[in-house]
Amino acid sequence: MKTQVAIIGAGPAGLLLSEILHRQGVTSVVLEQRSREHVLSRIRAGVLEQTTVDLLRANGLGERMDAQGHPHDGMRIVWAGRDSFFIDCQKHLGKRFMSYGQTQIQEDLFAAADRRGALVLTEATEVQPMDIAGERPHVLFRHGGESHRLDCDFIAGCDGFHGVSRKSMPAGVLREYEKAYPFGWLGILSRTRPLPDVTYANHPRGFALASMRSDTLSRYYVQVPLADKVDDWSDDRFWSELTARFPPELAARIETGPSIEKSIAPLRSFVAEPMRHGRLFLCGDAAHIVPPTGAKGLNLAASDVFYLGRALAAWYGSGRTDLIDGYSAMALRRVWSSVRTSWYLTNLLHRFPGASEFDQRAQETELDYLKASAHAQASLAEQYAGMPFETA
Repeated sequence: MKTQVAIIGAGPAGLLLSEILHRQGVTSVVLEQRSREHVLSRIRAGVLEQTTVDLLRANGLGERMDAQGHPHDGMRIVWAGRDSFFIDCQKHLGKRFMSYGQTQIQEDLFAAADRRGALVLTEATEVQPMDIAGERPHVLFRHGGESHRLDCDFIAGCDGFHGVSRKSMPAGVLREYEKAYPFGWLGILSRTRPLPDVTYANHPRGFALASMRSDTLSRYYVQVPLADKVDDWSDDRFWSELTARFPPELAARIETGPSIEKSIAPLRSFVAEPMRHGRLFLCGDAAHIVPPTGAKGLNLAASDVFYLGRALAAWYGSGRTDLIDGYSAMALRRVWSSVRTSWYLTNLLHRFPGASEFDQRAQETELDYLKASAHAQASLAEQYAGMPFETA
């Protein structure tokens, strides 16, 4: 088998990159370890930055998002004993967000791939990038009980944190940065009407978040100890704990109902750099993980594949090498900006085990300052909205 770009991973990063390349006349083959049903069943992010919304629209993927997504202007912050305040990205920057679930984006991407007859091989096992620093890169894998070799010009590793792509880089190439937080998020999805705003709550009992996927689909989270298990949390216990962490007037507006998905995710930050070695490029979770506090994970994957898609199209179209050579540095500037924003919000909004009275007063003072300062709110709005893509 032969193609121009071999893409490992059929999540949002891999399929979006394949779509972008196709529209630039570049061929690709996508290899996915899991079944299509498994990929579509994953419940992940759902808050899209304006840049991501624009990217999806530009590549013919915006019709259902625009019909079913929920636009909003920013985020509300509440904390015990204080009035809430709103970080208004529309007011400060003219940018909006779209609440539209990753599952729906994944469905849209598979549908687009099917329409153009893209070669997406699911349940491809023993995937191994080869000769990534040489002139004849290729990928070995098994599919349908047989061994295969896929020759290509470039390999895009879009296979997540636990995938093979990052691990294929030689020892000593990568420098990895990691920070693990001493708590997790218990999240549920429910067919209930969401609150009007994405709302973050800082409370003595712990952090909570009210988010949304559509007008009739809500996503809620509460901070929990790392030792907790999903089985420890009945729906009744979850709703009781969630509403206890919001001010009474907001808690009274939270509609409760049976959960249709429930999971616990640990919080961590991780960055591997560089995001390129030879003919292998890393995109999305293969290169970086951010706490969900800043709603950056899916948006960073989108910016990675935007930069890589543009770089590869320029290489095939005119022989330009500067964008390929600059891919890692360009992508990492946006990654670290988002890592910083997520780190700031995580520290601002959570109750840390073992925090001193000094730590708590400093956190409360930061919240007071943020509420009182229009300049501070504008600064946070700029970071939360996501930095614009760099021009070529």
